[in-house]
Amino acid sequence: MSECTHNCETCGQSCSSRQGGAPDFRAQPHEKSKIKKVIGVVSGKGGVGKSMTSGLLGVLLSRRGRRTAVLDADITGPSIPRLFGLHEKARADESGIYPAVTENGIQVMSTNLLLENENDPVVWRGPVIAGAVKQFWQEVIWDDVDFMFVDMPPGTGDVPLTVFQSLPVDGIVVVTSPQELVGMIVEKAVKMAQMMHIPVLGVVENMSYLPCPDCGKKIYLFGESHIASIAEQYHIPVLAQCPVDPALAQLADSGKLEQAQTDCLDGAAEVIDAMLSSR
Repeated sequence: MSECTHNCETCGQSCSSRQGGAPDFRAQPHEKSKIKKVIGVVSGKGGVGKSMTSGLLGVLLSRRGRRTAVLDADITGPSIPRLFGLHEKARADESGIYPAVTENGIQVMSTNLLLENENDPVVWRGPVIAGAVKQFWQEVIWDDVDFMFVDMPPGTGDVPLTVFQSLPVDGIVVVTSPQELVGMIVEKAVKMAQMMHIPVLGVVENMSYLPCPDCGKKIYLFGESHIASIAEQYHIPVLAQCPVDPALAQLADSGKLEQAQTDCLDGAAEVIDAMLSSR
């Protein structure tokens, strides 16, 4: 093992044959937690709406009668509490840490719920950040959760790797925007999921178009979408194409995401909801 180059193509043996089986890095959740399904929300770049997608999926599944939670794994850029209007600190006792709960019962854990001042920056190095995500899984008492959505930071670095290795992720939703580089974004996220043997449930395209407030015509701010051909190339379904929605953005900014009436993610929620009965 001391001579391992981490390139299996140059090695005559598989790691599993030398170690007596494939290594399992998954961390056990808190003994009092109960979590049925874990869904990662990922992207190859920032600013495409992962947090909004994570929060809305939690809201939509909650409306379907599912108990939902959002684990904010974007440690240095946490925004989930603000979307739900959560400002109080997380509570803890000798048993563990308790997530904050929204008005409609969605459980949330984020670094912003632990900071003395929610506007203070988190200036930590990668391994410390990854360790915080594992703590959110292991030390937080999650109460009978049907679906946990993990809002991940962009890219394929320490935190996504920690989530994929340490949490029993049942599938991921890839979030994109309509720019030309969307193909590269999707490819990076899909390839990482494939490397980690995690199913890709589908892709959500945010900011797909702006509906004209007068005539309803779709205005493609970033040009025509290429998401259908890209999804076909990687054999993944398009779960949603969400428009630019100023009303939704205003609700999010004011911490009232649970009041949103958008239906753009209904298809994605339906696919995810079916997981409880199909797996």
